[in-house]
Amino acid sequence: MSVVDDGPRARAVTLTDVAVLAGVSQPTASRVLNGSARTPSPQIAERVRRAAEELGYTPNAQAQALARANTGLLGLVVHDIADPYFSAVVSGVQRAATGVDRQVLLAVSSREPDIELRCIESFVAYRTEAIIMVGSRSTSPEAKAAADRLAPVMQRYRRNGGRLVTVGQELPGASAVVPDNRSASTALAHALVSEAGLREFVVLAGPEQLATAVDRTEGFLAGLAAHDVQPRAVLHGAFTRDGGYESAGEAIAAFAPSTARPVCLVAANDVMAVGAMSATRWSGRAIPGEVQIAGFDDIPTLRDVSPTLTTVRLPLEEIGEWAVALAVDDGPPQVREAFGEVLLRESTNLR
Repeated sequence: MSVVDDGPRARAVTLTDVAVLAGVSQPTASRVLNGSARTPSPQIAERVRRAAEELGYTPNAQAQALARANTGLLGLVVHDIADPYFSAVVSGVQRAATGVDRQVLLAVSSREPDIELRCIESFVAYRTEAIIMVGSRSTSPEAKAAADRLAPVMQRYRRNGGRLVTVGQELPGASAVVPDNRSASTALAHALVSEAGLREFVVLAGPEQLATAVDRTEGFLAGLAAHDVQPRAVLHGAFTRDGGYESAGEAIAAFAPSTARPVCLVAANDVMAVGAMSATRWSGRAIPGEVQIAGFDDIPTLRDVSPTLTTVRLPLEEIGEWAVALAVDDGPPQVREAFGEVLLRESTNLR
């Protein structure tokens, strides 16, 4: 393979170059090209723009932001972009941001508190107008330590005009979109017992220190208790497809052969439920005849799942849109609740 040497790379055109060609000072050229409220006469402004076009000058976005005191950027942190829950929320954020002439910077924390902290510090450095944090809070020691380090960062950010929005749980000084996880899970329990006629349950509860998983599990158990039903077991695992697969395998081995009725595996989210369906098929058992399965969220990929999955529908894309509305609102912090809707489908159908 031959390598062609095109010679030294051309120097980038600077604002000083534009100012010299236009015959103005650098601050004057900056006021024209970076959007300052203090603008020179139309004749001078046109001369500067012609010089910039002739030289091929590209304005510096950070300089424009400083001049306007607004970057037009929203920072968005999610736990896992491959998870359909987060990708649906991101879709709503992106659509709403476009509608209010904002650009979105996306970062993925991989559920690591230290990575999330670094993402937020980067967004602060980029002078984003607002930061949206999507995902459940954890009560682990590592998460608490990261939260302690994050608090002063966010205090300074808010003092400088930045806004914080969370999707999941509320944080001090932040607006929030809060899914009604607890009462929606209680409604799911009621529907499974009173409408679907189920009595045998194993709860695939997700992580013990994840607030969303805890709320959904406690809400479901409260719903069962109202019908005088106790679950066979509450099994904890990762909040992922593999976590659901492993927990379901454990539940099927322990309880499916010993129950007169099919056991219903209730997962704390849909990706766990999809993993549970795979584990059930791998065990050679039929859904819903021998094992029944329910989830939570109604992620978009469920349209390709067979049998159709019983779940709780959350308005995921709308949640993203609501987060953007809160992010661009200049008023005091607000909390908006997102309500769930129980959907009974084939995966829990006894008939």
